[in-house]
Amino acid sequence: MSSAHNRQSVLQVSPEDNLLVALRDLSEGEQVEWEKGVLTVTEKIPAKHKLATCDLSAGDPSFMYGVLVGEAIKPISRGQRVNTGNLVHRSADYQQSGTAQTWTPPSVERWKDKTFLGFDRKDGSVGTANHWLVLPMVFCENGNVETLKNSMLEALGFERRNQYQRFAKELAAVYTDGLDPESVSLPAEQEHTPSPIFPNVDGVKFLSHGLGCGETRGISEELCGLLAGYACNPNVGGITILSLGCQHAQVSIMEREIAKRCPEFDKPLLVFEQQKYASEREMMEQAIRQTFAGLAKINQLERSPAPLSKLCLGMECGASDGFSGISANPTMGRVADLTVGLNGRVILSEFPELCGVEQEIVNRCASKETGDRFIEIMRNYEARVKEAGSGFHMNPSPGNVKDGLITDAIKSAGAARKGGTSPVVDVLDYPDWVRKDGLSLLCTAGNDVESTTAMAGAGANLILFSTGLGTPTGNPVSPVIKISSSSKLAHSFSEYVDFDTGPIIEGKETVESLSESLLDEVIAYASGLKKTKAVVQGRDDFLPWKRGMSL
Repeated sequence: MSSAHNRQSVLQVSPEDNLLVALRDLSEGEQVEWEKGVLTVTEKIPAKHKLATCDLSAGDPSFMYGVLVGEAIKPISRGQRVNTGNLVHRSADYQQSGTAQTWTPPSVERWKDKTFLGFDRKDGSVGTANHWLVLPMVFCENGNVETLKNSMLEALGFERRNQYQRFAKELAAVYTDGLDPESVSLPAEQEHTPSPIFPNVDGVKFLSHGLGCGETRGISEELCGLLAGYACNPNVGGITILSLGCQHAQVSIMEREIAKRCPEFDKPLLVFEQQKYASEREMMEQAIRQTFAGLAKINQLERSPAPLSKLCLGMECGASDGFSGISANPTMGRVADLTVGLNGRVILSEFPELCGVEQEIVNRCASKETGDRFIEIMRNYEARVKEAGSGFHMNPSPGNVKDGLITDAIKSAGAARKGGTSPVVDVLDYPDWVRKDGLSLLCTAGNDVESTTAMAGAGANLILFSTGLGTPTGNPVSPVIKISSSSKLAHSFSEYVDFDTGPIIEGKETVESLSESLLDEVIAYASGLKKTKAVVQGRDDFLPWKRGMSL
């Protein structure tokens, strides 16, 4: 794939493409240079949107990223903007080819002897954080989880008082004193005081959800698998479980799922089943007391150097735009390749956003069995979506369309770039666990939070998340590194963005140069030397996937 190495007006991503990306706003009648000559723009075209390189008749295919991404439904002239009124989704069929692609990893000489500071776990994994997790087996216990949260965070020193809370408090005080509320200004920064009690604990994370009973047994059992994954995640040091006792999602099922993922599991696992106690008061007293003792135990752990091969990175994109596939996602993709080259693990999820690049994925599978499994899971997922009266073609959001991603195939072809180019060593169904070094595919919905939730539950200890429109999404246990596709977004959403790939669009940097800088940043976050914006803001988004209910 090409990169914008110098300031251009348009970009042809692959030589086979008959669509160009506008790198800036283009005016009607303007002549722009591209790889194959000069093109006259026939109408105003906003940055991020696409224009045709040749005349297209109704029924003609359109290509971008070297793959089929759409079909003209009316004539489109050379230099004309393509939009939802003249182009619809179309993607190529796929099948087992039996011809795996060869792969040459990028040079990792610069990082081969580097380490990060992490927490060693008995199963051989290494955490980039050391969290205590409090979770409910069923929604009936959400209230008790919230009680524990309100009781413990401030006492332990983990409470975050953001500038908006302080602002509201000052407004209330001024109003009570009969003074002018307009005299109070919003504080500039968020206040956070690290815990003086447990300095080696990064936080206590309290999860809540709406599942565990009342839905199908399958959904409840998948929830148990997901929660087991969170317990096994290397960033988790200990777990408190609150259970009502009578629900579908039984603790015994979760314990069985933990054993599948981590046979050597030895973390403190505290279970409080309400129906076994004389009163809620008694249970909550014991939960607070024993959780405190557990925190004291995991506080004895300290960070120590670990090789980069111990990293497991999740790759996510959300609120994407027309630049995501040419700046942020390829940069993340090269970080993925560098991580695989260092014998680390990478997870690529969001199966609806692989629509249109399935054949490319099949060809990248390291074995026929792996390719067959991908085809089976992908076709089953697509069939269930159709049964629900939807389809992958409906995946682009209004925000995606507004910013140039007018078909699912265009969106998917750009989104897939965040997975790099390395072989696919394994294909996992939700909510499975990553077991192999290299790139693994994980079947999840395209929903950002459902996907990041699943990747953390699969073992990711850091998540790289590209965005073109801005999103605050975080995760309770796996720090989310937010990567912007443009410098404009990096400035306007500075509260969320950790890394800017906009200089690629501006011709000031390349995918290669920024990917190396990004990997250095990943190492700093993994070592606890830096905190992501989502972590600082306490963005602990957790949303289990109800399979078949979301795309």
